Formats: sequence, structure tokens, C-alpha cells
Amino acid sequence: MMVTLESEMHQEPPVPTGLATVRSFINTRAWDPDVEELDSTAALTAWLADHELAAPHEPRTDADLERARRVREALRALAAGNTGETVPGDAVAVLEEQRRRSKLGVTFGADGSAPIVAGASGIDGALGTLLAIVAHAIHDGSWPRLKACADPGCRWAFYDSSRSHRRAWCSMEVCGNRNKVRAYRRRQRTDEPEPAGA
Repeated sequence: MMVTLESEMHQEPPVPTGLATVRSFINTRAWDPDVEELDSTAALTAWLADHELAAPHEPRTDADLERARRVREALRALAAGNTGETVPGDAVAVLEEQRRRSKLGVTFGADGSAPIVAGASGIDGALGTLLAIVAHAIHDGSWPRLKACADPGCRWAFYDSSRSHRRAWCSMEVCGNRNKVRAYRRRQRTDEPEPAGA
């Protein structure tokens, strides 16, 4: 079984299964340190198979890899919106384009269910399944808890299980403290009196 960046770097409380998959997908790229888990078409194939999004024998192309990375970063930007950041229009455009390619739609079941599913196959079906998870989480109210760390040097996706749901950092001990120190230093510089004769 492939060891993911997420299991190596951060430990968090349980997350709803679908959102755990989306979080893992976003976290295939770490910025601090800079590590790319999806560094080849073979790595993408393995990741999708490990998360039961595609069969392990389905070949992937460089274009598939590039599209998967674009969707991943657009999902990271969408998750950053849950910490109060403005979601860039180009990220929304990437997700909308993928929604169309994935042929997302509602299917009705005899049991009264109406899940959103991807009608496409291949990479578009796999990425569409991730988008369907996000759409479901938006509707059930769990999506706002999936966030991207507010530290611009981190951006790690995490599930905010705090009571207030106001966490902005993936780790208070690392990113939170680092940003508090930065803010303190900025305040100190602002509060310094001007030199005499200035």
C-alpha cells in the first residue's frame, strides 16, 4: 500500500469518509517541504486505485496528470475559501470545466436516494467522483469544515473538528504559532518610535 504524504505529516481526528478522500487528494502536494506525490502518470494511477476511484489497470496520460493537478489546486483554493479567503475565479472555472467533462448529474434510486454521480469514464469519471463528494458535502453542511491552512507557505488541507469551527491553521503548534510570531513582530515594528530628528 502506498504511503501518502498525509499519513507521514499530519494526524487529525476522523473525517467523513468522502471528505477524507478529497482531503487526501488535495494533500498529494505539500508545500512545506515541497513534495509532489502525483509526480508521474503511474503515481496518479496508483493513487486513484488506492482510493477506489479507478481500476489499477487503466492507463493515464500526461494530460490526465496535468488535469488532475489543476483540479487538485482548484479544490485547495475552494477549501481555502472556508477560512475566509476569496476563491479565485480561475479555480471556479477549472471546477466548472471538470464538472462538464465529468458529466455530473443526479440519479434516482428506488430507495428514495438521489446521489450526484459522474456519467463519464476514465480520468473524468474519477475526478467527477471527487467533485460529487464536494457537492454532497456542500449540501449536507460538512464542506465548510474542510479547509486549507491559512499559512501561505503551508496550504495543507485539514478537517476542522473544533467546536467553534473557526480553526485557520492545520496545526496550532506549527503554522498557528509561526503566524502569531509573525504578527507579533509586525506589531512590534509598527509600535517602534521614530528616531529623534526624523
